[in-house]
Amino acid sequence: MSITQQTLEYIDTALLIPYARNSRTHSPEQVRQVSNSIKEFGFTNPVLIDAGNGIIAGHGRVMAAESLSMEQVPCIRLSHLTEAQKRAYVIADNQLALSSGWDEDMLRAELQDLQQIEFDLDLIGFDADFLEKLLIEDEHPVKSKNADIVPEPPVVPVTQLGDVWLLGGGA
Repeated sequence: MSITQQTLEYIDTALLIPYARNSRTHSPEQVRQVSNSIKEFGFTNPVLIDAGNGIIAGHGRVMAAESLSMEQVPCIRLSHLTEAQKRAYVIADNQLALSSGWDEDMLRAELQDLQQIEFDLDLIGFDADFLEKLLIEDEHPVKSKNADIVPEPPVVPVTQLGDVWLLGGGA
């Protein structure tokens, strides 16, 4: 496969055509989150379109741009894709991102650092319950279910005093 030259174009949002069979949904809350992200960070992820301005990837970003009254958005035209590839990519673009996971310790550390410098964590996209659970979990480590079980003492107790070991025995 060869890599094709891709050019960033600014296209009027009114000219972009959503894919009629797009199976990905965007709730008003998610569109609001994307809008807030665009306001905070800029429009950093171009919309992917076909030769006829049909949206291949970026439906939610276009909806957010429209809610912000943006007249144009950055786009990359993927005119090299076949019809089957376009249809498949509409799904793959969303699903492939869902297949990844999080290193929760690293995520917690990053979020705590951002919280410490008073960055608005609402802009990151996690819901409040997840953030609270993740950030509080570090403060209150989960106890093992066996943490309160006290083991039986050994039949022959052993004590160490400095370099001397004392074996317990009968009286």
